[in-house]
Amino acid sequence: MAVAAPALAELREVCQPQAKLASRNGEHWAGRLYMRAVSLRVTRQLVRTSVSPNTLTWVMVVCGVGAGAALLIPGLPGALLAVVLMQGFLLFDCVDGEVARWKRQFSMAGVYVDRLGAYLADAALMIGAGVRAARGGSELWVSVGLAAALGVVLLKASTDLVDVARARSGMAPADEESTQPRSQGIATARRLASVFKIHRVTNGIEASLVLLAAAVVDAAVGTTDPTQATVAAITVITWGMVVAHLASILSSSRLR
Repeated sequence: MAVAAPALAELREVCQPQAKLASRNGEHWAGRLYMRAVSLRVTRQLVRTSVSPNTLTWVMVVCGVGAGAALLIPGLPGALLAVVLMQGFLLFDCVDGEVARWKRQFSMAGVYVDRLGAYLADAALMIGAGVRAARGGSELWVSVGLAAALGVVLLKASTDLVDVARARSGMAPADEESTQPRSQGIATARRLASVFKIHRVTNGIEASLVLLAAAVVDAAVGTTDPTQATVAAITVITWGMVVAHLASILSSSRLR
């Protein structure tokens, strides 16, 4: 006999705890805005099956890496497919945790693959963008894409390494209060970055949308100059964020 789907209200209470959704660093803005409403309905069907949370996490990884590969397809189709796959990445990033909470199936392997997927997805998108930009000009653009990929990996690693350093020192993970910079100058710069949201282009979700917009302009003007300019801008912003993020970490209480 088929298992009845749980009520959405009951599912939401278990699978979408407010503490996680309210966390500044724990939830992507697109998740709060629309994806959690979609993911809960997908989760409602998946919890009736034998699918494991880890399997869903691997689907997430495939979507993320596939988004980077999609950018190898010329023109608007490739850019549009990259956006769709990055949205799939976000969907399964929500769904795997929701299924895990409902089924109470948690594992360190799942956490590890989830973090690995985040690294791979953003890096793959930047590499794909560099190859895409190189089609209309110098092969140097591949190196620019690789530089952006390295930057986004360093951004994520610098955050994760805080928890590694604290764990090896016998300390609990850093809370949000400890992330506040003690330097007034860095705190001001951080507030300005928060207002303009320019740092968001270092994330694959936003970067895929920006690259789609560039592809639309490419098609209108008949060159890949807009994509090249976009890739260059993302790379510059990414490395600016690497330096700023490291300064923010070292000036906060996270490592003290």
